[in-house]
Amino acid sequence: MSYTIRQNGKFKFIEEGKGETLILLHGLFGALSNFQDLIEHFKKTHKVVVPLLPLLELDLLHTSVGGLQKFLQKFIEQGDYNNIHLMGNSLGGHVALVHVLKKPERIKTLILTGSSGLFENGMGDSYPKRGDKEYIRNKTAMTFFDPAMATDELVDEVFEITNNRLKVIKIIALAKSAIRNNLGEELNQIKVPTCLIWGKNDIVTPPFVAEEFKKLIPNSELHFIDKCGHAPMMEVPEEFNKILEGFLAKHAS
Repeated sequence: MSYTIRQNGKFKFIEEGKGETLILLHGLFGALSNFQDLIEHFKKTHKVVVPLLPLLELDLLHTSVGGLQKFLQKFIEQGDYNNIHLMGNSLGGHVALVHVLKKPERIKTLILTGSSGLFENGMGDSYPKRGDKEYIRNKTAMTFFDPAMATDELVDEVFEITNNRLKVIKIIALAKSAIRNNLGEELNQIKVPTCLIWGKNDIVTPPFVAEEFKKLIPNSELHFIDKCGHAPMMEVPEEFNKILEGFLAKHAS
């Protein structure tokens, strides 16, 4: 399934369907393909918007969670989106959290899945030697409960990024920024209804992270999906979409 990538000024994004706005934010190694099932399902009822986050295009000084939040804020203002259901996976969830804390005015609900912001196991302590494709294959497979989800195509995408020295520096900068930017003490300020959808077998942001988010975010609900890793919307799309559909229906205008 290929989508038209639109451009508005410096922003590139996908926009499909009509209705209340659902903005989706991908993670560090995320791509538009992560959201394919979600876009197909929700474009029937919502305006689904996926901005292409400039993870590797920002200058090094702004290659951080804060830099991405500023980008998101400008994107939302330029597109004049309102009453937004804002969803983020992994690093995208972290950016969504920072945005809701700084600029909650246009946000109606928040949806987090495998989000960083409290704790995560990143690439671990070691970073691969360039050219170590087997290492990348194993790390990509760790994202999922079912290692077969780490297709050759997905591994090639990640491998290409990690084989470029400047991209690696930026990925490390983003990963370190995510670890430094711990939101534990601020989460009680979030006022919007929040839905946490988590893989029970997530080893990047394990289930205890979801439980901590649930405890710290006042108006939140938590759903675990069994036999599922760090990217539920890719690994178990039907179950994920069903939970999200129920949550959005509760908070529809």
